[in-house]
Amino acid sequence: MSVVLSRDSQVRVMEDTVTDAEKHLGQFCSMLAAYTRKTAQVRDKADRLVKQLTDFANTEHPDMRATLRSFAEDLAKVQDYRQAEVERLETKVISPLKLYGAHIKQTRAEIKKLKQVQKNEIKQLAKLGKLRQKSPSDRLTISQAETSVQRASVDASHTTHRLGERIEAFQKRKLTDLQKIFLDFVTIEMVLHAKAVEVYSSAFQTLENYDPERDLEDFRAKMHGLYGHRDARPLTDTVSSPAVPWSLTGQSAQTALRGERREDEETLEASAEEDLRGRGRALHQ
Repeated sequence: MSVVLSRDSQVRVMEDTVTDAEKHLGQFCSMLAAYTRKTAQVRDKADRLVKQLTDFANTEHPDMRATLRSFAEDLAKVQDYRQAEVERLETKVISPLKLYGAHIKQTRAEIKKLKQVQKNEIKQLAKLGKLRQKSPSDRLTISQAETSVQRASVDASHTTHRLGERIEAFQKRKLTDLQKIFLDFVTIEMVLHAKAVEVYSSAFQTLENYDPERDLEDFRAKMHGLYGHRDARPLTDTVSSPAVPWSLTGQSAQTALRGERREDEETLEASAEEDLRGRGRALHQ
């Protein structure tokens, strides 16, 4: 009976392992999916801001127009990186977590099968005990019952052993996968922020270098009708800025330009990921 109790304790550990994994991995999956959706929403809001900046720039004087267009272009680049972040989160973080639903379902089915085997063992033991009490002299029936108990015990022992190995493999895979998933999450975020800092630094310099006086001279000249003045510059460009995706119209144009940029950026981003991983390891050491 002590062996039966020991196996029952093992099964409880197995069940707790699977239950905890189901609960927490499911929560991680839901939260990270929500995080990714929020990131996509920030990207969409920023897309609209870029379009608004471009529309407003077209109504302004030349220096402000050029400054805002450059700022809009930098902001659009960051959204390209944010789009890459969303795609990578879905591929490298959310998808691996989703796979655990099927793994856990299969493991629960195996635990259920083991519990049935254990119930049969307990049933055979109880049957043998009753026979020994009621018919202690019926050696043939008792011998047959002992054989059934032995067979049930061997079956339970083998099933518990096999399932124990599977649960251990499940636990090892879970720990390894979580390490990789969160390493990928941190790397994805580091790449985004590193590139965003680089682009925003350029945008900061562009905005800081803007001198309102030149546009004020244009404004004064316009107010006084001095269009022949050397500093009076027209409000519209003859050449639009092709680098700003929202100089085109519609979401499809934005998506098309993002796709064109992606091929050139993927190599750079892969290199940046490896560089950031290296820096992270160096800091850890």
